[in-house]
This record gives sequence, C-alpha cells and structure tokens, in this order.
Amino acid sequence: MQKNYYITTPIYYVNDVPHIGHAYTTLACDVLARYKRLTGYTVKFLTGTDEHGQKVEQSAQKAGVTPLEYATKYSAHFQRLAKTLNISNDDFIRTTETRHKQAAQALWHKLEANGFIYLGSYAGWYSVRDEAFYQESELVNGKAPSGAPVEWVEEPSYFFKLSAFEQPLLDYYAEHPETIAPKSRYNEVLSFIKGGLKDLSISRTSFAWGIPVPNNEKHIMYVWLDALANYLTAIGYPDEQSPDFKNFWENVTHVVGKDIVRFHAVYWPAFLMAAGLNLPKRIYAHGWWTNEGQKISKSVGNVIDPYALIDTYGLNAVRYFLLREVPFGQDGDFSHTAMIRRINTDLSNDLGNLCQRVFSQVFKNCNGLTRPETLTAEDTALLEKAYALPEVVGKELEVQAFHKALEEIWNVIGDANRYVDAQAPWALKKTDVERMKTVLYTLVETIRCAGLILQPFMPDAMAELLDFLHIPHDQRDWTFVVAGHALQTVPLDEPKPLFPRFVEEA
Repeated sequence: MQKNYYITTPIYYVNDVPHIGHAYTTLACDVLARYKRLTGYTVKFLTGTDEHGQKVEQSAQKAGVTPLEYATKYSAHFQRLAKTLNISNDDFIRTTETRHKQAAQALWHKLEANGFIYLGSYAGWYSVRDEAFYQESELVNGKAPSGAPVEWVEEPSYFFKLSAFEQPLLDYYAEHPETIAPKSRYNEVLSFIKGGLKDLSISRTSFAWGIPVPNNEKHIMYVWLDALANYLTAIGYPDEQSPDFKNFWENVTHVVGKDIVRFHAVYWPAFLMAAGLNLPKRIYAHGWWTNEGQKISKSVGNVIDPYALIDTYGLNAVRYFLLREVPFGQDGDFSHTAMIRRINTDLSNDLGNLCQRVFSQVFKNCNGLTRPETLTAEDTALLEKAYALPEVVGKELEVQAFHKALEEIWNVIGDANRYVDAQAPWALKKTDVERMKTVLYTLVETIRCAGLILQPFMPDAMAELLDFLHIPHDQRDWTFVVAGHALQTVPLDEPKPLFPRFVEEA
C-alpha cells in the first residue's frame, strides 16, 4: 500500500527579501520531506509566495512598478533561497498563478453554496502590515499585538460565518489534540476560540490587488482566504478526484511561524469544515530567532541574512546549527559564537575527526577490509545502537523534535568515539592485527549508519560521505540501516576532512 505525505511551508509574503526565519521554516520542512522519502513515503513538498494584498499594492506604487512586477521580483528571491538551501520541494506556488485563482474562487463558491458567506459591511481596526483585522480588546497601546500600526476601516464586506465553528473546532481539537503543536500553541488556540469567534470579514473594496470575488468584482478576496487556499491549489483542487488530491490531502502537515498560528489553526480549519474537506493532520508552529540576544528588526539593522551565513560557514553547518541549537517550537538566539562551537565541537571534532582517524587507519593499514565473522560484546553493543537509529530518530522526527533527533545520532557518534579510544586500534596494529581489523570495521559500519540517518539534515555532506564509502545510490534509504545490509568490504581512497575546523580570520 502506498504511503503518502504532504508537507507545506507557509507561503512567504513578497514584501521583502528572505531572512533567517524563512530559511528556518523551509529547512525544517525539507528535513521532514527527506526523512519521509527515506522511509518509503511518496512525498509532496510545497513552498511558495503569497503575492496579493494591500501591502504589496502600496509597496509596488512606491517602487513605481505594477504589483505583479513587484511580486515577481520578490518571489524570485524566495525561489533562489530554496535552491541555495538545497531544498527538495516538489512545487513552488505563486498566488498570482491562474491555477490558484481558479482554486481560490472555487473554494469561495463552495463556502457560499454551503451557506457560510453573506454580504454586510465592516467597521473595525485593520493592520496593513499584518493583513489582519483586530478587535478593540486585542490592541496594545493603540497597535496590533505584533506592534504593527492599525487603521480604522469602514467598507462593504462579505463575511464568513466563523462564529458557527466555535463549538465544532473545540470538539475537533478535544478529540485530536495532536493536531496543533507544540502544546503551548494548542493552549493558545483553544483560549482564542473559547474567547468567542466573531464572523470574519473576507473581502475588501478599498484596493484592487487580489483575486476578484466570484460574481462581484467590486470586491477582492481577503488575502488570508486567498493565501490559505494555496495548500489545496497545489494538489489539484477543485478536482477532488485528482490523484494528488486523493493521495495527499489525507495526510498534510503545515509548518508555520507562531505569529500565524491563528490563521492556520482557527480560520483555515473553519474554512475547510465549511467546504466539507478534511482538516490538516498536523499544524506545527515554531518559534522566532533573536540575534545575539536582541530582537531582530529592520530598523535596528540586525536582520540575519541566510546567504551571508552560508557564505561564512557553509550550507551543511547552517542546516545543522538551525535545527540542533534550539528545540523546534521555542524561541532561539542566534550567535556566531554558538555557530562556531557547533561546527568545531559537533561537526569537526565529534563526527569529522571520527571519520578522519578511522578512515586514515583503514587506508594505511587494512584497505579492502572485510566483514568479520565474530564480534565482541563491545562491537555488538555499538552496532546495535547504530542499527536502532531509524526507530529512535524517526520517533523524534514524527513529532518535529529535530534537536532530539540529532541528539540521538550524536549519542551514537559519541559512543563510537569512546569505543575507538577504548579499543585503540593504533595499538592493536602491533599486538593483534585481526582484532584491529574488527574494530575498524565496526567503526566504519557505524559511520555508514550515521551517514544514512543524517541525510535529511545535511544531504550534501552525507552524499560525500556515502560516496566515499562506495554505498550505491539505491542502498541509501533507512531500510539499509540494518545488520542484513552491513558492509561486506571496505575499499577506501585516501580520506579528506569532512568537516574542517572553522578558524575565525584575525
């Protein structure tokens, strides 16, 4: 039976160039997509850009270009980021595409046909920056909770009967508490719903850059209804019989920043209920990054450029650091000191040095090493931990605990380092050559397993490692992390450092 998995980033708003937050979300989704593929799933991995709304219209006017020209320019930045990060997305959606306009309008028709849309007028506080409506009680010192300025808006508007879904949402989340994670976000969403849901304004007439409301082009669709529909667009909606829709909508995970959890865990499920569609299996909201202890802000000038990070430290190190340093779901602080420590301690010392000294000894002393017939208790203990990695690491990735998954892998790498120190193959060379060969074989086999498991996190570095070990490309999924697929022979070339130490320029 085919196993299917649909993973999405939020679609990124085209009002600026990408920063570390965009890279973080996209990278987390990439790790999940690669992990699922390596465990036998057919994966649909979607990212893209959100290109409508008042903010884009205003920014385009200031730049002296059309909204579409403006959106195209900034969408290209996000497409470039995905390539630079070596993201394995299957699709990149733009909300200005014809397929998306058709899907969003079809969703509107369904909501309207089912009796959940009505025409009225809106009067209230609106934040252009957040593209969000706020109640008076939500304002903080006259601003949105995000700190964005708000303005009083009065205009004709279509409304979605969000109030009708207060109890259905509470009932659903009581039965499926695993849908929203981490737990702090689940509690936040429930608290918001229990505070009472008011009908939601879902159209605007005061500007023109958006998808027209079907049968009333004086109105354009509220950008969040338009944007959220992208997850359906990419799998063939409104054709619910299309193979992609039937295969992937049953098992979708949305990964988002904590600032947009309300849109994804309140508005979006209500739209889906109203349209008679299944709700997402998982909505995971991660935290924000600070920079050297300071809140990141364009006005302060401390926005972290992912390209600069990659240029300085390399892609493998950046991918590793972002998912190892901070528990996913919590806020985290980026510091150059912490980055260098992770590179030099975890990557260079622990893994890189292990590979270098083991491979060097094999190359010099016993190239063409073959699988030993007998193993000691110490050999078996290390290999059993290596062979257990798919289960223990998979368990953590299923709940988006990336840092714990990496901890589990590094526990085995640590065990391998302690084993090589205790067994001292360089000394065995003089006293027991056969034992030396067994020790080195055990270490190479452990490294093979770690290399296979680490592929979702550092695909480039692990491809280099597995190529060095001459592992065939059709033997690199996680089913090969078992004794039955252990290396039979170890022919190695002269090794080169996998993770050189990072030395700061004076």
